[in-house]
Amino acid sequence: MQSGDSTGPSDSMGNMTTENLMENAETEEQRLSKSARKREAASLQELGVKLSALPDQEIKALGLPDGLFTALRDLRRLPSHGAQVRQRQFIGKLMRDIDPEPVLAKLAERKQRHDLEIRHFQQIEQWRDRLLSEPSQSVDELIKEHPKGDRSLVVRLLAKADRERLEQRSPVGARELFAYLKQLIG
Repeated sequence: MQSGDSTGPSDSMGNMTTENLMENAETEEQRLSKSARKREAASLQELGVKLSALPDQEIKALGLPDGLFTALRDLRRLPSHGAQVRQRQFIGKLMRDIDPEPVLAKLAERKQRHDLEIRHFQQIEQWRDRLLSEPSQSVDELIKEHPKGDRSLVVRLLAKADRERLEQRSPVGARELFAYLKQLIG
């Protein structure tokens, strides 16, 4: 019986050790999945905050549920930091019910469109600055690159901008030149 007794406790000790290892492994897995869940919740919350910064029409165009749309709009109106934090958490919770991939794709498309507009605007600014700093050389280059351009109008606008600069008046001519270039290059 003693051998049975000694076998019994050692078996239970062996089982406890195995059980402890299994519990530790489960706890580690749970910790990893809990961390992953927290990261996902934080990224959804961050996506919601980005969405709340968009104009209402653009948010509506994303086809989000009405409750989420209202929550996003309300975030902008909340005055206190604490209320904003709670609203962000609520938005994160609502974001779990939607597929974020189409929303992310539309945001990326919006950013790409915005970047193109900025580059186009910068190109127009560069032409205007070149025309104002080196009028005789750059007018020819502009007309060569954009044959539909009206040389006489460009020369008149440059002369007007130069007069305004010399007289230290507001740069109406330079703005008109920019508007014309935007139309020509646009």
